[in-house]
Amino acid sequence: MISAFTKSFAQLPDPTFRKVILLGILGSFITFILLFSVVTGFLFDAVLVNIPWIDVAIDWLGSIATLAVVWLLFPAVASVIIGFLLEDIAQAVENKHYSNLPPANPIPWGETLVEAIKFAGVMILLNILALPIYLLFPAVNLLVFYLLNGYLISREYFELVGQRRVGVKKAKALRKVYQGRLLIAGALTAFLLTIPLVNLLAPVVGTAVMVHLFHNWRQEPKFLMLENS
Repeated sequence: MISAFTKSFAQLPDPTFRKVILLGILGSFITFILLFSVVTGFLFDAVLVNIPWIDVAIDWLGSIATLAVVWLLFPAVASVIIGFLLEDIAQAVENKHYSNLPPANPIPWGETLVEAIKFAGVMILLNILALPIYLLFPAVNLLVFYLLNGYLISREYFELVGQRRVGVKKAKALRKVYQGRLLIAGALTAFLLTIPLVNLLAPVVGTAVMVHLFHNWRQEPKFLMLENS
């Protein structure tokens, strides 16, 4: 797993990686500017009391709350954006490290769109449900956040990567076999998503890591047994 992360970070200068990162940054920036503007505008208008210092305080508190929500939802937004570009990342990794492979089966764009929307919805919903834990239990909130989002990220990324090579059903079956190790990889990716500036690279790195793990595990007997079943 350490090797998978090391190789993924080392490939960041790759032109394909740079293109995806730039598109991801642009998409995330536009999304969060819109979210910040809408939410802060709504909060300010909804509780306006026409007392200058109170209105300023409300505006500041609303902005802080919105930034917290943005930080919380960043993994979901970043994962949706990267979902549309996963094929490019996976192909770039395979071209560099696994060039002897036959062509993969690309995932149809429409299917990618549906999966990305479903994934974002589930991630946002579960994080909202976990919000009381995040707010009330500071001793365990980060652990819950990383494990929850790590599970979701590893599940989505690995299945999409595997689907290109072995189809949907086998990719799901393989993910269940390796779910323990995938959870660790996903939690590490979720951790990277919470570090400023690094979080702009994390979705690309996380996707590349899943490609490496898929092909590394593909040599194991239990993997081969499921793949050939």
